[in-house]
Amino acid sequence: MPHLRVVEVAALLGVSGDTVRRWIARGELASEPDDSGRHVVDGLAAAHLVRERARPVADPSTIRRSARNRLVGLVTSVTGDTVMARVEMLCAGTVIEALISAEAVRELRLEPGSLAVAVVKATEVAVDGAVRPLSSRVGAHRQRSERSSCGCGDCGSHQVR
Repeated sequence: MPHLRVVEVAALLGVSGDTVRRWIARGELASEPDDSGRHVVDGLAAAHLVRERARPVADPSTIRRSARNRLVGLVTSVTGDTVMARVEMLCAGTVIEALISAEAVRELRLEPGSLAVAVVKATEVAVDGAVRPLSSRVGAHRQRSERSSCGCGDCGSHQVR
């Protein structure tokens, strides 16, 4: 069974490492020491906890669709030209990127800080496994975001022309 470090469980749940350690101390999440003495959490136990504690954001739109994969998020970046635009959103801690027409960006009034719903409709979903280490990727994203004054990591490219 795969094991996750405390910091990885925290990143997946969007909480601090201290919160995960409190859950371990209260017996809400089982852990054991790894070879170097750090607490690790059983992957299956973490999956159960993630599923139990997940709080999806309610979809604010009133449009009825057959697509069930709807991710409510915050627009973090909009870049493009007169024809096409790249919209980046943060949905439940995951960055989602979409290439859409610049006209759609204007009609939907998409800009950094606006709320939007990413609707995923696909016949296939690819899943990559055994990705390590999660904690270093989270830190790299945080460092990239801290380089700009607005926190987007890509300051200066917010306008669709």
